[in-house]
Amino acid sequence: MEDDNRHDKDKAANPGIFPAGEPGQSDRRLEELSVDFPVSVVLPAGGTGERTGLTTPKQFCSLSGRPLISYTIQAFERVSWIQSVVVVVAKESMDLMADFIQRFQHRKVRVVPGGTTRHRSIWNGILALGEVEGFLPNSVRPKVVIIHDAVRPFVEEDFLIKIARAAKEHGAAGAIRPLVSTVIATTSEGFLDHSLERAKYRASEMPQGFTYDIICQAYQRSSEYDFDFGTECLHLALQYCGTSAKLIEGPPSLWKVTYKRDLAAAESIVKDALSKSTCVVTGGSAAAESFAGDLQKTTELNMEVHVVPDLNRDNSSKVLKEFNFILVSVNSFDLSALKSTLKDLEASNQAVLHPLVVIWVYLTTSDEPSCISRTTAEVKAFTDVASEAKLRNTLIYGLQLPRTQDSECWRRSVLKFAEITSALVRERSFALVGQLLQV
Repeated sequence: MEDDNRHDKDKAANPGIFPAGEPGQSDRRLEELSVDFPVSVVLPAGGTGERTGLTTPKQFCSLSGRPLISYTIQAFERVSWIQSVVVVVAKESMDLMADFIQRFQHRKVRVVPGGTTRHRSIWNGILALGEVEGFLPNSVRPKVVIIHDAVRPFVEEDFLIKIARAAKEHGAAGAIRPLVSTVIATTSEGFLDHSLERAKYRASEMPQGFTYDIICQAYQRSSEYDFDFGTECLHLALQYCGTSAKLIEGPPSLWKVTYKRDLAAAESIVKDALSKSTCVVTGGSAAAESFAGDLQKTTELNMEVHVVPDLNRDNSSKVLKEFNFILVSVNSFDLSALKSTLKDLEASNQAVLHPLVVIWVYLTTSDEPSCISRTTAEVKAFTDVASEAKLRNTLIYGLQLPRTQDSECWRRSVLKFAEITSALVRERSFALVGQLLQV
């Protein structure tokens, strides 16, 4: 079963952290499935995460510098038609959650205290959605409520659209996935009693959607036993409102972070998503543009390469789409262009959610001194700039690349540069910030 789960995670190539596909394709597809009614989200996040074996609840564990729950919130905040997200946490975690919201500038979120069980926490979140006044500007009571796990960070917008529309039409809707193992029942002595025919059953997943009235009625009519021991919201809607949920098979990206190894898998997905492309800023130099062209032909870089002369005016959109930048300086150790680029990146506010990578390339002639021979003042100036940027979540690495007329030597240099750059971009190491290396 573990191999099947790993296969599902490997297939979740696009986790929904960033817009997917070719420009325009996703927008055109989503326009065909419009959501024109108010939708809000409840994220129960009061669990202790005992199965991870960690002292920190898994929803608060760090992935690339951010808590897991922040990625889940972002997955909903980036969806324009979702008006608000209620995060339900244990009372002792209220201040911690408020700090996360402020630090990562989440905009649509309200935090409320949870109950002693999952159902009591969800009910608290639903009640909070009914308190329209004083919640969020321009918010209204939702027509549909989506309930999701705080530790399923990779939910995608197109699937949320399906859940929201089905919930509005049928009163309730839920995600399902095929069972990866046969379910068996055991006797009290620990022997096999019987097994279920796997083809007839599905695993219930999240997200689930309900009309506000249905989920409210279901909880209002629930017993104390339901609140203390129940786990399935769809069952409450069926039992107390007679609403049979529409079940929709979900994508592999709906998997849940449950064990410690899942945190590593989730971080790997985040790093992959951050490493898909880079923007080369040439400063308009012919030598820099030639280098960028050679870099675009190099498969060892393992990412798409965009080339622009600067990040001003017509090229400013690159700042909002990229998380990796290669800034080329030709025959000059002048750091003014680097400082200017950092100002542009800081103004974009991109680094709030993810650490940005800036690789400053010092493109030299082969007879210039190596970076090891740079003056102490020059090296210190670069290190100081990198150290200051690091405080704002921008990671700067320096590489000196000597130019040569020997085509084979130059080809090997570009390949080596690509290998180093790929590693720096993927790992996003804070420890290597400010290093000035020679290719």
